[in-house]
Order: sequence, then C-alpha cells, then structure tokens
Amino acid sequence: MVAARLVAPVVALVAVLLAGATCAQAQPPQRYPMTGLVIQVDPSRTSFVVSHDSIPGVMPAMTMPFDVKERAALAGVTAGMTVRFTLVLGRQSAHAEGVQIVRDQSVEQDPSTARRLELLKRITGTPSTAVPVGERVPDFTLIDQARTAVTLSQFRGKVVVANFIYTTCVLPQFCYRMANHFSVIQKRFDRRMGTDLVLLTVTFDPVRDTPERLAEYASQWKADSTRWHFLTGAVADVRRVCGWFGVDFFPDEGLMNHSVHTAVIDRGGTLRANIEGNKLTAAQLGDLVAAVLER
Repeated sequence: MVAARLVAPVVALVAVLLAGATCAQAQPPQRYPMTGLVIQVDPSRTSFVVSHDSIPGVMPAMTMPFDVKERAALAGVTAGMTVRFTLVLGRQSAHAEGVQIVRDQSVEQDPSTARRLELLKRITGTPSTAVPVGERVPDFTLIDQARTAVTLSQFRGKVVVANFIYTTCVLPQFCYRMANHFSVIQKRFDRRMGTDLVLLTVTFDPVRDTPERLAEYASQWKADSTRWHFLTGAVADVRRVCGWFGVDFFPDEGLMNHSVHTAVIDRGGTLRANIEGNKLTAAQLGDLVAAVLER
C-alpha cells in the first residue's frame, strides 16, 4: 500500500531527474550513492521502499520505491534494515544497484565489545533465542512505570514498537537517542496512540530501574503510561525478553555494555522489523511505523 501511494509522486520526481540528467542524448546514466532504512520489500523482490537520506542538489530525504534489475539484488533484505545502494538514472528509467546491508556492531562503550561478545557466545555454544523477522513474538508480562502488569498479547490488534534502554546510560547517542525517537513518534501519531499504536521501552537494568525510577524517567518525555509503557521485571524475565529481540547487555564498571535494537510488531503479534543500531532517524522510524499501521 505504501508503494502504491508513492508511485505517482515518484514517477513525477524521476521524470524531472531524468529530464535534467539527459539533456544531451549521449550522456551516460547518472549515478548517486544512497543510504536509507528499508520500509518494505515487494513480495516479487523486484522493488523495495526506502526512507532515504537526501542527495544534495538532486532530491530531499523522502520515502520512495526503487526497482532492481535482478531479484538476487534484494537477497536477505527485510524491513528495518539500513542499506546502501547506487541510484542509476538512465535516459528512460531508474533503478537501484549494488544494494548492501549495513550491519551495526556498536555497543555503548566500545564497538569491539559486541564482536567479542558474539565470539564468546559462539565458543560457549550459547544458542540464539532471537525471533526471526516474520515470526510471532512469544507472549510476555512485565511491570510498567505505574506498577501495572503489561502483557504483550493485550495489545493484539494494535501495532507495537519496542526499544531497550537503561536510565543511567551516559552517552546521548544511545539510550537517550532511542527514547527521543519514541518521543517524536508519540507526537507524530498522537491521534493513534493507545488505540492503534503502543510504545514499549524495556530496561535491561531491572535491579536499578525500578518502576519508580522508570516513572521519573518517563516524566522527562511526558510519556502517558496508557500509551507508552516503560517496562521492568525480574532479571530472568527481562533477560528472556531482551533475548527474543537479539539485545545483548552486560555490566561493566557501573555502566552497561549493550547492543541497540528497535522492534516493530504488527497487529497479529508478528515481528515485522528488528532495527539494529542507533543510526536511524526518528523520521525513518516513523515512516516504517506508518507502513505497518497501514497493513
């Protein structure tokens, strides 16, 4: 549906770009490097929709579909992934080529720590419990900032967006950035919050992040506890939930080394996207949420 809504404006934009790029009949195709967040992939795998960064002097940041020439070009690409590719503007057509998935391996204090943690898990044979995109997320119950039990299945019929933080995170580009994204989301979708869309922020530091501490933190973001739940619980329960979303964390000198994930769950409880890292913008996350809301 997102791709269908965008066809007319995209065709018009590409026509303008092609007109400027083909003034001289013999001029070769124009090529522009692009980066963006994948919103959806067409089932035929011959096109995908991307919320992309701007191309200075060519086009602003926006959400639009791109064709690819071969289905293999989108192998392994799913919604929520950050990708790099080249936009090729020819005389009468445009397409994306060289699509590359951008992997994120950063943790709060040291990017190499994530790689060491992954190696340790492989050596010890620790199995991954992460839910694959496209699969149902197991039900769980945690406690929110109002000391109310919150169960994932109670939101069936609504889109759920979840992220993972701890309140004493000291670096603004990690937990603070993720919370700020949700603050933007609750403003963008104000009329749909609670009735059609719910935000869950799960702490992976439940010993220190009590409901009272989470309530204090939530107040900084003017979070309504009926629409944006900050969740904590028993250590084992929190670790299990984090594991389902691929979130790794461990204490280090009073702080926490951790990976960064933002998950989007559809109305039926299926994981539609699991975004790694902190490079996405609030606008890109909002575009992805809008696409899932429209399904």
